[in-house]
Amino acid sequence: MLKPLSHLLSTVVRDGNLTCIDSEGAEHRFGNGEGPLVAIRLTDRRFERHLALDPEMAAGEGYMEGRLRIERGTVYDFIALVMRNLADRPFPSYAQHLAGLRNWLRFVSQFNPSTRSRRNVHHHYDIDPRIYDLFLDPDRQYSCAYFTAPGMSLAEAQAAKKRHIAAKLNLQPGQKVLDIGCGWGGLALYLARAGDVDVTGITLSDEQLKIAEKRAHDADDLSHKPQFVIRDYREMTGVFDRIVSVGMFEHVGIPHYRTFFSTVARLLAPGGTALLHTIGRTDRPAATNPFISRYIFPGGYIPALSEIMAAVEASGLIVSDVEVLRLHYAETLRAWRHRFLANRPAAVAIAGEEFCRMWEFYLAGSEAAFRFENFVVFQVQLTRRINALPITRNYMGEAEGALPLGLVDSERPRGVAAGR
Repeated sequence: MLKPLSHLLSTVVRDGNLTCIDSEGAEHRFGNGEGPLVAIRLTDRRFERHLALDPEMAAGEGYMEGRLRIERGTVYDFIALVMRNLADRPFPSYAQHLAGLRNWLRFVSQFNPSTRSRRNVHHHYDIDPRIYDLFLDPDRQYSCAYFTAPGMSLAEAQAAKKRHIAAKLNLQPGQKVLDIGCGWGGLALYLARAGDVDVTGITLSDEQLKIAEKRAHDADDLSHKPQFVIRDYREMTGVFDRIVSVGMFEHVGIPHYRTFFSTVARLLAPGGTALLHTIGRTDRPAATNPFISRYIFPGGYIPALSEIMAAVEASGLIVSDVEVLRLHYAETLRAWRHRFLANRPAAVAIAGEEFCRMWEFYLAGSEAAFRFENFVVFQVQLTRRINALPITRNYMGEAEGALPLGLVDSERPRGVAAGR
């Protein structure tokens, strides 16, 4: 094994039980030997060099390309072992310098004008739609679920998330609602049903639009059917009583934060309420993981709360409530990862082995990051007027108790009625 790689692994992995089989077949052990054995194999010398020089990029690429193979345990076990150790001690200084350079360059990599935003969305969301059927819940909620009780299914937790958001929006019948980054339309349909409101959903994904429009067309029980359009948030006009954005802000990019919140302020009625649901960091700002940035979410970024608040303050909006969801996304990703693995043969048939290894590394790495690193979900409620909402949070709990859970028939377990 190359000395730099041996130094890297011995510096980082001090707890746990890791065996690394190098490209010549020699075994090297790292950690204190406690816990289940995780064994990896490195197939060639060139990859060993890449892993030593740039571990954050090389590990994902190596697994995707089959140059890093898991001999014992799973790829999640390997990533979790490393991340648990990194929580107590950092990478060696040279790897930290590389991360610092990426952090310094993050403003360039996240410059997302409308044309680039559209291209970035196509990269992730306009893949074969059958892939998403293999691991998401039937409502296709592709953001953090809300696990309010032990033993909740993924579908129940995603329904609880929609209900939680609706309660914070304090919906009133007949209001106009804008859903920025509406995905496949599940939240918009829920809000239209639960709140009897008129919803406009905007997306940059052609595939998402097709499915959202079909779902709205087929929703015969709705008097106010949501409208869905391809539209960049910066191009929206009109006035809305409520604005919601779930899982889209991660694609905005730091250079555009002030534009995003000034757009929300421009579109929001004077007495209106907005809710932002986004992944966030609990520590200082840092660059996006390079593997995720290149292969999964180009142009994506996970903000620190300080970065969000600076842009909100400049917009003139008022922060009326902030909630931090801890570990809910780890549980969501765990469910997605298990569902994907259960359907892996179908995924290989659709997209090929390399894609599946890439997707598996993405899901496993993301779950571990929410368990062992400083990632959470922020729900930030915003208003234009200080008196736009009741002065205590009691109305949220009352509304949440009264709103329907909103499970579709294919999601509903036995004994759960349609309305609750």
